[in-house]
Amino acid sequence: MTDSRTGIAAIWTDGLGRASIRSVQALTVAALVWAIIWTATRVPLVIIPVLIAGILAAAISPLVRWLTGRSWPRALAVVASFVAILAVVGGIVTGIVILVRNQWAELSARAAAGVDQLHSFLNNGPVPVSDQQITAAIDSVREFLTSSSFGAEALTGARTVGEVFAGAVLMAVTLFFFLKDGPEIRTFLIGFLPADHRAKARLAADRSTLVLGGYVRGTAIVAAIDGLVVGITLAIMGVPLALPLGVFIFLGGFIPIVGATVAGTLAIAVALISNGPLQALIVLAVVIAVNQLEHHFLQPVLMGKVLSIHGLAILLVLAAGTMLAGIVGALLAVPITAVAWTVLKTWSGRDPLPEPEVPAGEPRA
Repeated sequence: MTDSRTGIAAIWTDGLGRASIRSVQALTVAALVWAIIWTATRVPLVIIPVLIAGILAAAISPLVRWLTGRSWPRALAVVASFVAILAVVGGIVTGIVILVRNQWAELSARAAAGVDQLHSFLNNGPVPVSDQQITAAIDSVREFLTSSSFGAEALTGARTVGEVFAGAVLMAVTLFFFLKDGPEIRTFLIGFLPADHRAKARLAADRSTLVLGGYVRGTAIVAAIDGLVVGITLAIMGVPLALPLGVFIFLGGFIPIVGATVAGTLAIAVALISNGPLQALIVLAVVIAVNQLEHHFLQPVLMGKVLSIHGLAILLVLAAGTMLAGIVGALLAVPITAVAWTVLKTWSGRDPLPEPEVPAGEPRA
């Protein structure tokens, strides 16, 4: 009997046995992660607003702390920060709507002339395209627009607008309570952990807040520079809707690596239609130059110490996030990965970040 037990023990203690045990453990963890992801994707109308609220709370919390450090009541500081952000966002949206409405007639008039220029360029350009090919492409687009599938997608889009509005309201309410009662909520959640793990969990939460806040603020600065440079270029060249297009590039900048490039294609298209191929090529060159400046200078300088994730990992995470949740997944994939990596490094004792500083009077989680 002893020999039999010894033989069984030897099977699990040699190299292959240890590898088998680790494989089972890895599969179990992977199954747990997949179950969490699957559950989260079943209730996106709840999960996504909460995640966005958490990211925004990490970015706005320094303003709340600054106000509370000047003897403002915390509730009043949260309300003031909240109203200020809503005023800024509302002002930007209102300005864009007014500009689009005022310049739409000019863009339509230029578009008619631009289409003629584009038609001539396609007929006589380096790769000539015949009128029959152009007509076939237009007919395909028209057929799609009048098809039942497009109508079904339009109805889906109308339903999506309602869901986005409901999600925005839930996100705003959640953000308010995160800013007002964030330390208490954190203490409540950490209280479910074993006592010997709570100190490390607090440290991981504090460091994650630093990473999220730095990521959002750094990304906003980089995106603002992208939108400002392209918007000024469009304005100098006389392209209609220069400011709205600059804002669109700013919003696209929140999706790393590919967002500003995709948003820049709209600016190139508007320049092509309204000002012609030469102006569109100039805008293309500016968009490429801005992206190179972002990748090789702005990103390393502004977020190199905050987001220590390799570019290949960001691309893979973006691809996975897009497959799971579309544009929203691409928007949230990188900050979620940054937090997960920060927590992992903190738990393993390899996080190089300094101990987070909590201002006087600020309750710790």
